[in-house]
Amino acid sequence: MKQTFHWLSVASLVALILLTLAWELWLAPLRPGGSLLALKAVVLLLPLFGILRERVYTYQWSSMFILMFFAEGVTRAWGDKGLSQWLAGLETLLTVLFFTGVLGYVRAVRQERQAA
Repeated sequence: MKQTFHWLSVASLVALILLTLAWELWLAPLRPGGSLLALKAVVLLLPLFGILRERVYTYQWSSMFILMFFAEGVTRAWGDKGLSQWLAGLETLLTVLFFTGVLGYVRAVRQERQAA
C-alpha cells in the first residue's frame, strides 16, 4: 500500500509540473507568448527529488506546501473563464491527488514503524 501512495504522489506531482508549464507557456498564458507564472514549475521541483527518494520529511512538509497550489487552483477555477478555468480545475484535482498520496504514504510509514 505504501508504494501505491508513493507512486500516486510522484505521478500527480509530475503531472502538476507538466500542467503548470503547458498552462502558462502555451495553453492559456496570462500574456501572449507565455507568462512568468511558468516559474511555478521550478518551485514544484523542490519536493520532487525528496518524494522520488521516499524521504518522509519531504512528504511531511510538501503536504503543507502543496496547499498554495490548491488555493491557486480554486481561485483561478472560480475567477477565470474558458480554458484557464478548466486547467485550474485540473490543477485542483492534481493537488488533491498529491495530498492524498502524501498523507497515505506518511500514514503507512508510521504504521510500519509502530509494528516494528
